[in-house]
Amino acid sequence: MNITCNKSKLLNSIGISLKAVPNKSTMRILGFIAIIAEDDVIKLISNNLELGIETALTGDIMEPGKICVDAKMFSEIVRKLPNDDINMYVGSDEDSYMSTDEGEKIRKMSITSGKAKFEIPVLPTDEFVFLPNINGSDTVVISQFDLKSIINQTEFSISDNENTKIMTGELFEIDDNSLRMVALDGNRIAIRKITLDNSYPHKKVIIPGKTLREISKILSDDNEKMVDINFSENHVTFKFDDTIVLSRLIDGNYYDVDKMLTDDYRIKITINKQEIYETIDRSMLLRKDSDKKPIIFDIKDNVINFNMKTNIGSMNEDIEVKKEGDDLKIGFNPKFMIDAMKNIGDEEVDMYFINAKSPCFIRDTDKSYIYLILPINF
Repeated sequence: MNITCNKSKLLNSIGISLKAVPNKSTMRILGFIAIIAEDDVIKLISNNLELGIETALTGDIMEPGKICVDAKMFSEIVRKLPNDDINMYVGSDEDSYMSTDEGEKIRKMSITSGKAKFEIPVLPTDEFVFLPNINGSDTVVISQFDLKSIINQTEFSISDNENTKIMTGELFEIDDNSLRMVALDGNRIAIRKITLDNSYPHKKVIIPGKTLREISKILSDDNEKMVDINFSENHVTFKFDDTIVLSRLIDGNYYDVDKMLTDDYRIKITINKQEIYETIDRSMLLRKDSDKKPIIFDIKDNVINFNMKTNIGSMNEDIEVKKEGDDLKIGFNPKFMIDAMKNIGDEEVDMYFINAKSPCFIRDTDKSYIYLILPINF
């Protein structure tokens, strides 16, 4: 193999590939990236058996070939090379091998840029786990901007508790021309709904949260660039730009969140989003990560008094609001409120309450977003 490509493009492709390289694995080959140079395209492929990524870049292919290279070593070398074009060469003669400390001969790859040259061991692709060929029949098209936004506006409510596998994913539900994504962790629910440009058959799957978080980091903010999302029985594939991301789906039935939602309320407040965000954010200065002290909402007349007491100190602040209904005193995990507020674009938000032991609902008129947050006893 003998190829030359732009450093910036190569580094970008490596960064994308690393998202499917595990930090630790019992299978050594999963820590490698496969480089395939053929048909005028250079492909980088990584696969941790749950998430697989294939990304392509252009370059000069003087001699096609395919090898596997240690992902982290390769990334660090390329990152620190001069900002010149990078040549990667793997020969087939006797000089193309290097000896390990154990005296074993292994093929090497020469990486050259400017006056810098590295030689590192490479492996054949025989043992590499390539992405399976998934022929799904259902494809949904959505802009990269919309998909990135809807993931970012819900993923914070995904549970990281592997004992409840379904909660470690998000519900991805298509109904005609509507896409709804739902995440919950037992203490809160995040729901976002958007309208698609086209109509599609009903689809309801659970996509792993890790997959969605990694995809969101790769997607652009360009509303003109699209993503093709393709489903098979056990997998979902995202195709955009020069990248393919393939992920296993989580098996099982997601929670019926509609039964957890209600339009009933006894108290409704309308509050400036930025004011409540900044107030609660200030309260976090008194709360350590291990601290479970709530922030108290004391709602009276047209004012909310926010207060918190911890071992570090106390805070107290009032915000004027528009209020309907009774007075109420209720406590919440401030981080949960912060997560919801920073993902709402509206200038004012409506918050709905029933009593001090029932959840708070934050939603807009069209219910394009719904955040449910359980209270904390105090």
